[in-house]
Amino acid sequence: MSDKESNWRFAEEFITESDEIVHARQHSIELGVDAVSPAVGAQIAVIVAATGATRIIEIGTGVGVSGLWLFSGAPGATLTSIDIEVEHQQEARRAFSEAGIPLNRVRLISGRALDVLPRMNERSYDVVLVDADPGKVIEYVEHGLRLVRAGGTVLVTHALWRGRVADPTKRDETTVGYRTLLKEIAGSDAVISSISPVGDGLLQLTKRGD
Repeated sequence: MSDKESNWRFAEEFITESDEIVHARQHSIELGVDAVSPAVGAQIAVIVAATGATRIIEIGTGVGVSGLWLFSGAPGATLTSIDIEVEHQQEARRAFSEAGIPLNRVRLISGRALDVLPRMNERSYDVVLVDADPGKVIEYVEHGLRLVRAGGTVLVTHALWRGRVADPTKRDETTVGYRTLLKEIAGSDAVISSISPVGDGLLQLTKRGD
């Protein structure tokens, strides 16, 4: 095992997840849902805490793993979470209830994100988490940057896409999509950006003031 692999494993194993997140993660595995890794979840929690987030949108509910991490960093926030899988959202609602999160702080919307997002008010959210269909990641990020306020942050999971983004010989559609996004972001003056290598990669985009 290389030093980089050892560091990656250490960063993941360093995190202690709550019982509620452990339970939700187990459900995620059983249903075949790819949840954020412990280190990505912890980093998300730090970012929403540092942002002082009170209004969050999540694109891709899963069964609630990422949502629980968001609430761990911003326990007073209101979360709007969009997913096309109703069964998964029912599991997420159960996970939130077991964690003692008030129902009035969670709004679960079942449907295609690209149908729902245009109806959301622009510049009205502190954080947007993109953890959904990787084939539409560029469109999701465009919506996310429209929805966050100045100083708000868009977080994109799987930004290194199975380790393929860094390998120029990998040219499948999904990998090229992530590379295109990163290239566009690198040349933009509208955001401050960073990529963390934890998990499958976490892209962080903070919107500059107008």
